[in-house]
Amino acid sequence: MGAAGEVAGLREACLAAVGELAGVDLVVVVGTGERAGVWTEGGAGSFRRYGVAKAVRLPSGGVAGPELSPALTVGAWLLEEAGVRVPAHAVAVRPDTAPERLLGLGRGLAELADRVGLLVLGDGSARRSVKAPGYLDERAEGHDRAVALALAGADAAALAGLDAGLSAELMAEGRAPWQVLAGAAEGAALGGELRYEDAPYGVGYLVASWR
Repeated sequence: MGAAGEVAGLREACLAAVGELAGVDLVVVVGTGERAGVWTEGGAGSFRRYGVAKAVRLPSGGVAGPELSPALTVGAWLLEEAGVRVPAHAVAVRPDTAPERLLGLGRGLAELADRVGLLVLGDGSARRSVKAPGYLDERAEGHDRAVALALAGADAAALAGLDAGLSAELMAEGRAPWQVLAGAAEGAALGGELRYEDAPYGVGYLVASWR
């Protein structure tokens, strides 16, 4: 898949971050979906809905179940592009899931293996400009800046405290996956690195690594 000039840096940052997962025992890809779901073996998706004849599969073997959600499909593609071949599960969460449930899910994922790596996919606000999918909301930039600071500082508590109602108003679907991350990282002494922060096409995109 090619990358337009506006998002070439985003792609590079994603691949660099995902490449760090090569040394873990298990990768869990977390993203939103219309329906909640778990893939523990197999899991395939495609980019046909975007007019691209590209199919991807989680590096888990087994028989594929239901098709991966768009977010999880991107995750599988990133693992493939970055050359990460460790076993991988995938979890889809609905964007409107309550924070407490997401935090609990994250805590459980952290116990799946000795060295679990989460690949968490979620957008910032889709209301960052007048040309954005949700048009401009003046609160959107501040929301995404707060998320960027939390990601840069590996601040699980800040992500856990994101307001679900505000995130929904700002069309920030990353809120749910980020709170899964917050649960998984709870109590861990991690450092953060913010690799990318921008809003091409009026949508906030952020890339970070916690280690």
